[in-house]
Amino acid sequence: MKPKVVAIIEARMTSTRLPGKVLMQGCGKPLLQHMIERLKRSKHLDDVIVATTVNDTDDGVVELCEEIGCSYFRGSEDDVLLRVLNAAKEFSVDVIVETTGDCPFIDWRHIDKLIDIYMTQDYDFVSNATERSFPDGFDIRIFSQKALQEVNDISNDPLDHEHVAIYFPRHPDKYKCFNLKADGEEDRPDLEVTLDEIGDYKLIKAVFDALYPENEDFSCVDVIRYIDAHPDLMKLTKGIKRKGIS
Repeated sequence: MKPKVVAIIEARMTSTRLPGKVLMQGCGKPLLQHMIERLKRSKHLDDVIVATTVNDTDDGVVELCEEIGCSYFRGSEDDVLLRVLNAAKEFSVDVIVETTGDCPFIDWRHIDKLIDIYMTQDYDFVSNATERSFPDGFDIRIFSQKALQEVNDISNDPLDHEHVAIYFPRHPDKYKCFNLKADGEEDRPDLEVTLDEIGDYKLIKAVFDALYPENEDFSCVDVIRYIDAHPDLMKLTKGIKRKGIS
C-alpha cells in the first residue's frame, strides 16, 4: 500500500518574541491559512495537519482550522516532538513532512521534490535546511512516524523534544540523511523570511500584499525577486537575531 504522506505544521499562539504571530494577517487572511493553502497545492501530500497545543490560548488556531476544513491535533506545548508524533498516530500518518508556522511562504514545489527523493531513494531523513542554502523560511524535513518514535524512545534531550527532527542529522551513524541544496536563483542563504519578530511580519505582509493579488501560487523565486527589487524591505529585519540550532 502507498504510504500516507502528510504535512504537519507546528503552530501556537504563545511565541515569546511575537505572540499570536500565526494568525496575523497578510492580504486579508491569517498567515497560517496562507501556509495551509500553499501546502495543499502539493501533488504528493495526502493531508495537512496543524499540530497545536491544548492551551486555551490556541483555541483561535483550532477555530481557524475548523472554519477552513483543515485537520488539527492538540498536544503538549513544550514537548513538540511528542505533539507531532501523536498527531501522526492520530491520523495514521506513515511519512511526516514537518513544517513550522513561522514559514508562511513555504513552497509546495520544494516539498514535492523532497518527497520524490524520500520515496524513491534509501534515506531515513530528507531536508532542505540541514545545511542552509535556500532562504530561511522555506524549511522542510521529511521522516517516518516509525523513525520519530525511535527518537522519542531513545532521547531525553530537551532540545530533541523541542526541535523535533534535529536528532537525525546529528546521528548519521544511525540514520541515512540527505540535504537538498538550492541552485540558481534559490541559492540565497543570506535571505531571511521566517516569522520571528515584528520586523519579519512587516516584511512578510508587504510581500504577500504585493504578490498574492497577482498570483496566489507565487514561488520561492518570486519572493526572492520581489525582495531584491525592493531592497528597503530588508531594513525591516536588520539586527534580528535568530535562534540557531547547531
